[in-house]
Amino acid sequence: MAARSSLRFASPALRELRLHLSQSSEASRGVREFIEARFVTLKTENPNLPVLVRECRDVPARLWARYAYGQERSVLLDNLSAEQVTKEVEALANAKV
Repeated sequence: MAARSSLRFASPALRELRLHLSQSSEASRGVREFIEARFVTLKTENPNLPVLVRECRDVPARLWARYAYGQERSVLLDNLSAEQVTKEVEALANAKV
């Protein structure tokens, strides 16, 4: 995984990112690894963007992006690697809505 790549987001419509994951589920492993490896970079490069991490046992791993005017999009992250999670985060964060 390219740990030094940028996670700065260009979409002015992006208001919030939420990661839902299980603390122990194998399906959430990639999300946990993403958080351990990339969360500090994500917050450093986007200091005004709220990024929430919600952990709950046996919940499917999912990323939610909230945009201007209350629009939301989500993507299932179950069984993805940390690198694939990074790509999904970038895709939703830079989406044109």
